[in-house]
Amino acid sequence: MKRRLLPILLLLGTLAAAGLYFFNQYWIHRYDALIQRQASIYRLDADLVWSVIYEETYFRPWKIGADGEIGLMQVTPAVGREWAAQTGMRELERQMASDPQSVLLDPEKNIQIGCWYLEKFYEQYRDVPGTEARMVAGYNAGPTRVADWSRTPQGGQPLSESQFISNINISSTKNYVVSILERYRSLKSRRVRASHGDGSNGQSTAAFKAGESGSP
Repeated sequence: MKRRLLPILLLLGTLAAAGLYFFNQYWIHRYDALIQRQASIYRLDADLVWSVIYEETYFRPWKIGADGEIGLMQVTPAVGREWAAQTGMRELERQMASDPQSVLLDPEKNIQIGCWYLEKFYEQYRDVPGTEARMVAGYNAGPTRVADWSRTPQGGQPLSESQFISNINISSTKNYVVSILERYRSLKSRRVRASHGDGSNGQSTAAFKAGESGSP
């Protein structure tokens, strides 16, 4: 009897593992098209945006943060109001003033606003080393802190990425930056290997699934 049960248990275990794997793949890639679209509008790398969402919420659009951050990219109502004001659309401004959750819990709007905010840091730091590190540090800790961590003596050379990260004196932000950059660069590396294997051009798309297990 035991001999008969063992193959059945092994088969059930294999099927369960496969089911979990494919569900996880669906879960972490179901917003890829939205990410790609908004990242292209704001001139961002979709893989970086994907990595930020992975870190912020693991693709849970309903998440509310401890400090009132909302949705996939944990956008604050203050950032949402700033974005709405810049659009010049009165209805959006009214919604963000009266009921920010109704806007920020919408996955597409949330990704749009998060990309808009990330682009502000890209514009500021695109010509210095460690652009991505400064972008995600600013996204997490705000523009004032990232400016402080980027400061050099007058006339000095811009800090390297490692020097900038060493200057981050908030441990949670430092861990946040390192984790996102590791995931982002791992994804880019796998993409390059895959492009060499199939002859494709290796363009960045958040929909790259092969080899992305979803593990931190």
